[in-house]
Amino acid sequence: MSRPPGHLHVPAAPDGDPARLPSPAAVGRPSRILVDLDAIAANHRAIADHVRVPVMAIVKANAYGHGLVPVTRHLEAAGATRLGVAFVEEGIALRQAGVTLPILVMGGIFGPQVAQFIVHDLELTVSSLSKLGQVEEAARTLGRRARVHLKIDTGMERIGVHAASAGALVEAAVRSPWCETVGVYSHLACADDPDSPMTALQLERFLEACAHFDRLGAPMPLRHLANSGGVLHFPGTWLDMVRPGILLYGVLPDPASRPVVALRPALSLVSQVVYFKVVRAGSTVGYGATWTAASDTRVVTVPVGYGDGWPRALSSRGEVLIRGRRHPLAGRVCMDQFMVDIGAHSAWNEDEVVLVGRQGPEAISVEDVARCAGTIPYEILVQLNERIPREYRGGADSAH
Repeated sequence: MSRPPGHLHVPAAPDGDPARLPSPAAVGRPSRILVDLDAIAANHRAIADHVRVPVMAIVKANAYGHGLVPVTRHLEAAGATRLGVAFVEEGIALRQAGVTLPILVMGGIFGPQVAQFIVHDLELTVSSLSKLGQVEEAARTLGRRARVHLKIDTGMERIGVHAASAGALVEAAVRSPWCETVGVYSHLACADDPDSPMTALQLERFLEACAHFDRLGAPMPLRHLANSGGVLHFPGTWLDMVRPGILLYGVLPDPASRPVVALRPALSLVSQVVYFKVVRAGSTVGYGATWTAASDTRVVTVPVGYGDGWPRALSSRGEVLIRGRRHPLAGRVCMDQFMVDIGAHSAWNEDEVVLVGRQGPEAISVEDVARCAGTIPYEILVQLNERIPREYRGGADSAH
């Protein structure tokens, strides 16, 4: 349905002069991500109060879809003390944005990039003797010491020296004139499941590897092991620091996770109705004609699609909120749009549509979307790409 006359937000310019119309950017895309910066800061405080050890805030993957630079600046202003990213490019972007906190790059290092870590004062993950050698060579060439965290593989088989053979790496790092060993860490494979026995085994292996520092009479660096699942379920893994990722944004990592920390979801995804029509019984909707109207019904179109990162797996399965009611998707999610069956209910063009978030008495969480799409909350968040504008609320420097 179209709005009555007088509802339009932007009247036509006199004489149809396009130069006098607002630009598309000024009007704004009807789809947008709303990020509550204060919720992220509150989650950081709640986690810190829960674990009583320092917190490394993980802001990789565009701060889990929330926006790397705005989120990190707000965390820094709110008292965060350390950051973790995946790639050197993310760390450099933060340095160029003026962020001065210690930043650990947790991904495996690529030899030709090592000098960039050192020049931009980024902490490196050293996962083998050969990687240590690459770091030492770059540091020697630059005449600057590198700050490193040793990575111990306790069961992920991703990167890191096996715990049983970590002694040689620890000794070489401790004795290196070009490296300062800031931390030693591993990654938990099954901590999202509070009943998994794997975490106890990984903790045992990790502590055995850390014992090499005592054997050498060297100061113990920061030991960090707990990810979001570890924060929730395994206090023994908290050690000297924890590394929450998805938990920082108010989302649980897994359906089995126990919500033992009070969190506030930080992200909402909203759009607007851009088309309304009546679909007659027996008519099909969307690509492949996979959905058929069982009776005369009302269908609206929403301008979000898999080109924005909205999962195609939600085709004829997902739900959205319109006027405080849940309505199912009809047919396949397209690249730029999807359709919604609103039945006998009403909707106007430009009505708000909530894909993630709250509207009236109803709410759709990231966890709900992930469950419906047959995936994990992480994937839902990080797939939301830059085609959707982000609006920031809260904080001293809220910006678009």
